[in-house]
Amino acid sequence: MRGRGAASVSAAGLVVAFAAGCGSGAATDDAARLASGDLQSRWWTWAATEPEETNPVADEDGSACAVNQADDVWFLAGTFGTKAERSCPVPAGVPIAFPVVNRIGAEADCVDFMRTAEGSVVLDGEAVEADRYSGETVTVTGAEGNPVTGEAGTFSATGCGLWVQMAALPPGKHTLEIRGRSGDFATEVDYSLAVARQ
Repeated sequence: MRGRGAASVSAAGLVVAFAAGCGSGAATDDAARLASGDLQSRWWTWAATEPEETNPVADEDGSACAVNQADDVWFLAGTFGTKAERSCPVPAGVPIAFPVVNRIGAEADCVDFMRTAEGSVVLDGEAVEADRYSGETVTVTGAEGNPVTGEAGTFSATGCGLWVQMAALPPGKHTLEIRGRSGDFATEVDYSLAVARQ
């Protein structure tokens, strides 16, 4: 699926590019990193838990940034192929994770998607390197009426994309610029992140 719409992930696949915010540019240490399958499963479930009005991917200004966040990782979202500028509060002491550009669908969908997947992440003026996940089985649970998967319930699919996991940001304000592309799908998100003091 490109852009908005309720398409069956198992039949049509789903492309959503996401941008996220991080502060000092330092990658998370190995002990704090989520395994790629766990990261993708958790992120897609997080993104698919809300209807469009409160969905973090459909969010235009950052007002949905804190929706359904876990205690051990702070997820950020991109867009359905548009540009967005968001201001988000981020808790201190929590690692941040997000996709630059990603997809779920059939295994063949990921093979095609990753051939042209590219992107850039700039945190406080410094480039951040993304990890490449070529494709693995993920489990996603979506809520009724969500615009991400377009379906309710739990299903398995192949997940892939460019992903970033970062250590917790120091207190203060940070800027994050995300640019992602694969084929004719592109996303662009600028985050202004405010990390509270502990």
